[in-house]
Amino acid sequence: MLSQEKIERINYLAKKAKIENLSEEEKLEQKQLREAYLKNLRASVKNQLDSIEIVD
Repeated sequence: MLSQEKIERINYLAKKAKIENLSEEEKLEQKQLREAYLKNLRASVKNQLDSIEIVD
């Protein structure tokens, strides 16, 4: 799971991007954080789906 600090940083960069342009470093950081978040989310959903057992 992503740390709370990283999630807060994602949110901060998203809000900042709406107000002003991000620097190239911030854009790269935002991209990396989003990729890590999505990777974590996909793994979580996969684990949930793998644990489902269908019973007739």
